[in-house]
Amino acid sequence: MLNALEVFTTVVVGLMVGVEFSVAFVINPILNALPEDSGQLGRAHGGRMLGALMPVWYIGSLVLVAVWAIAGWHHDGTGLAVTAGALLILSVIMSLLLLVPINNRGKTWTPENRPADWKQQMNRWDRFHYIRVAVIIAAFTLLVAALA
Repeated sequence: MLNALEVFTTVVVGLMVGVEFSVAFVINPILNALPEDSGQLGRAHGGRMLGALMPVWYIGSLVLVAVWAIAGWHHDGTGLAVTAGALLILSVIMSLLLLVPINNRGKTWTPENRPADWKQQMNRWDRFHYIRVAVIIAAFTLLVAALA
């Protein structure tokens, strides 16, 4: 049963990493290449859609890793899972303190009400997001290593 939990958790975290990686390196570059209004409207819609989904995914992933660490406390790889959990906690803290405030503003913007510095705010969100992606990739890598 522990093995199934470990594999399931790793898949869930891996899928989350894939979504966040694609936002950083595929979706946002596509949106940034669109004419101003289209790109900004796309980012606002993405902020609303993913802003509703990703908190559940992040917290769910963290809970799964915690259950793995508790259930497998005396098994090989638990230290790696605990470290991965700490990185996921860091990603949640980063999200709450750095990314969510920008996202909450950006998801309400339209071409008529966006602030003059909207591009700078989106660039700041992107920079924080790159760091968060690196953190969750590290967590995923540790979970994969813990399976071995």
